[in-house]
Amino acid sequence: MNLTDIELRNFRNYEQVKLDFDPGVNLIVGDNAQGKTNLLEAISYLGSGKSFRAMKTSEMVRFGADFADIEGNVFAQERNQRLRWVLFNGSRPRQIWRNGAKKKTAGDIAGVLPTVLFCPEDLMVLKTGAAQRRRLGDHALCQLRPNYDAALTEYNRILDQKSRILKDHFDNPAILEILPEYNTRLCQVGALLISYRARFYKSLGESAAKFHGQFSGGAEDFSLEYKTVSTVTDPFAPVSTLTQDLLDHLQRHYRAEIETAQCLTGPHKDDFDVSLSGINLKSYGSQGQTRTAAISLKLAQRELMGREMGEEPVLLLDDVLSELDPGRQDFVLNQIVSGQVFITCCEPGRFTKLGKTIEISKGNVKG
Repeated sequence: MNLTDIELRNFRNYEQVKLDFDPGVNLIVGDNAQGKTNLLEAISYLGSGKSFRAMKTSEMVRFGADFADIEGNVFAQERNQRLRWVLFNGSRPRQIWRNGAKKKTAGDIAGVLPTVLFCPEDLMVLKTGAAQRRRLGDHALCQLRPNYDAALTEYNRILDQKSRILKDHFDNPAILEILPEYNTRLCQVGALLISYRARFYKSLGESAAKFHGQFSGGAEDFSLEYKTVSTVTDPFAPVSTLTQDLLDHLQRHYRAEIETAQCLTGPHKDDFDVSLSGINLKSYGSQGQTRTAAISLKLAQRELMGREMGEEPVLLLDDVLSELDPGRQDFVLNQIVSGQVFITCCEPGRFTKLGKTIEISKGNVKG
């Protein structure tokens, strides 16, 4: 699997540019704020319909433009395919195209161009808040399981509606009559999320333990624990059991949610912990241990996606190598000998022997 080329029109700081890529390593160099990360964002968005930076679609449209266009040719699933996204500056819904045919959802292009992003913020993901760790899992699962993507979208939609009910009930107490209906549906969809997450994190932990063992020479035992609501004693239980567990938990928090006008519990609060030989990294891990474990998680994510899809996903390294000491740099580089890789770097002379070099300046290709 590889992205052979991409064309951007009015995307971020790119007015119009077309780039051809090597099927191996592509080194994207240039000074800060020239568009290197924007290019990785476009590649990631092309395959998933999700941005790892923007909260709103309009943020990706070039200032002063009405729309942005991302288009690229991909060799995947043993054939050439063309993907295209048109993003509008306003409330108009985005458009998705695959091989010239308009599609309805991102699920219609699932598996064509899966990507794994690794950026400097990910190096400390095990020390940050739970939201960043959920995002890590959600991004991978949405690419692996289109049904998970649909369930997550539905869960967030219901959660937003429930939040409005809780906020509005002070002025309109009668609106609470419909709250049980929303809670039931929220638990049904939330149970699906827990079921998917439990299996994913089990596989992710096992794969990451292998990478960490190689990195540490077997000196530390890596383990990952998925954490969800307390009433769920077995996240691998049938979805019907998980639904009832969530309903029981919501019932316990019913009065508190009404009083605070907040959704206090549910899979939107999920998290995971990583331990090394029984030591919790979030609380007690050193910076070196935390970075090594984060690298192991990202390499494990790539391995899992490649195993599931039968093709290695595209790896996006956004200025992450410059944040690592030489030993960790070597470990990462030794793991990317196969598949297509994009590496951004501010130093033109660094890593130039890895593959094709593309220099970016103010949203244009130099040379």
